[in-house]
Amino acid sequence: MTRKRRRFYFLILCIITLCVAAALVLTAIEDKITFFYSPTDLILKKNMPKAQQIRIGGLVKRDSWKKPFNGLTHKFIITDLQYDILVSFKGIIPDIFREGQGVVVLGRLTENGVFQASEVLAKHDERYMPPEVADALKKSGKWKENRIKQ
Repeated sequence: MTRKRRRFYFLILCIITLCVAAALVLTAIEDKITFFYSPTDLILKKNMPKAQQIRIGGLVKRDSWKKPFNGLTHKFIITDLQYDILVSFKGIIPDIFREGQGVVVLGRLTENGVFQASEVLAKHDERYMPPEVADALKKSGKWKENRIKQ
């Protein structure tokens, strides 16, 4: 075997090893990836896996938040001013959570179309809105520049 041929085989072996390592890394982190959707994306997407954990963001619809009287199950509607998603969250809502403000929730979509949230993230001041939520509102054509600024 010539020196040139050995170098070629070594190069091929390195490329194969690199590809296998990349495939293993991507497979390992596949379960850790959390995608972001707006309510419009979630409703219009046909093949949404029900067990996959996702984030949805939008505005909390006015007069939709039902404060629990017995227990910690909160129900509210998230909207991007085009479509609405009913969200159910069992736990303590952040103190800065308000109707009409931006929110991002992490959880899963159930079979009956209700989003079961495991985490609720509310905006931190009166001018902030998560970039994904602002982009979704701009894409839907419902964005009002003078109402909320980033």
